[in-house]
Amino acid sequence: MTVNDTPRLDAAALADLTAWRRALHRQPELSGQEAATAARVAERLERTRPDALLTGLGGHGVAAVYEGAASGPTLLLRCELDALPIEETGTPDWRSTVPGKGHLCGHDGHMAILAGMAELLGRHRPCRGRAVLLFQPSEEDGQGAAAVIADPAFARIAPDWAFALHNMPGLPLGHAALRSGPAACASRGMRIALTGRTAHASQPETGRSPMAAISALMPALTALGAGGIEDPEFALVTVTHARMGAPAFGIAPGEAELFVTLRSLTDARMAGLVEQAEALARQAAEHHGLGLAITHHDVFRHCENDAEAVARLAAALEAEAVPHGPRGQPMRASEDFGRFADGAKAALMLLGAGRDRPDLHNPDYDFPDALIETGLRCFARLTGDMLGYG
Repeated sequence: MTVNDTPRLDAAALADLTAWRRALHRQPELSGQEAATAARVAERLERTRPDALLTGLGGHGVAAVYEGAASGPTLLLRCELDALPIEETGTPDWRSTVPGKGHLCGHDGHMAILAGMAELLGRHRPCRGRAVLLFQPSEEDGQGAAAVIADPAFARIAPDWAFALHNMPGLPLGHAALRSGPAACASRGMRIALTGRTAHASQPETGRSPMAAISALMPALTALGAGGIEDPEFALVTVTHARMGAPAFGIAPGEAELFVTLRSLTDARMAGLVEQAEALARQAAEHHGLGLAITHHDVFRHCENDAEAVARLAAALEAEAVPHGPRGQPMRASEDFGRFADGAKAALMLLGAGRDRPDLHNPDYDFPDALIETGLRCFARLTGDMLGYG
């Protein structure tokens, strides 16, 4: 083939990727627990004879490296390994066989797309530079990208360019959303623990109940939300869990906890939102004479798309006749892919999963297999445009 040709997989190879995706769907593993999934990935990648195969990156991460003959940039394509702690209620033949766990965000489909890229690169090495396919662990809890980057082995594959896609229900099937600037919101979980003193339910005045504090905090925290997603000052606070005291009728509660998710368009806005939320919690605790402990969890930075990386990806979409535009970005959901932008020109695109489908994280969501071929074409064209094929 010439350096300008983009290799393709035939129908039989695409059918095999679909079957592999469905096998992954049957055996989901949660963030930090993806050992069997990583082993399946490594076994499949090994067949394509990469120039290097790295395992155990940042936990269970796997990366395959395909070297070009000439010098050039390092291009990283990234997908995710983990599933969600949600019971699947959908009824496909390949539904989850693991109680309480499901691939309900489409990471199984993203893995199939990169497995397809491995097939192509195994047959047609880049002409220059190198292509790295990264299967990242622990995306759902926001820890995976940071752990991979902190792993000393990552220095061997540190990219100049980094790209990723995420399927997105609500967008027309096969349509892409792509724009420069913020592409996905910053978010974090905040756990607020309030401590008072229990009392007999007939004498609540002899204790210190957190009831009034937690009741006031919920509307006060959600009132911090402001603006629409296009507004630089956009913020959203969602109460996700509340618990108070023991499940008993004879005890006035002496402790409570509140889980809230803070969300903002940018990291700078998140810093201010955290300060406001923590101030409200301190004021409530002090007013009611309660002890207070605040912890932060599942911390995601916002995802910023580099203009030049967006231009490269947009050119590939146009060459493959994939409809695209800015609608759909930025998205309110978070993605830890943004951390790769610290050392590389990076871009994340959304790929439409169809308008009439369950949403991501719904218990009946399932990745549409038609997107395997679409995503593969986009990444194959992008790789060829930037590195060429031998």
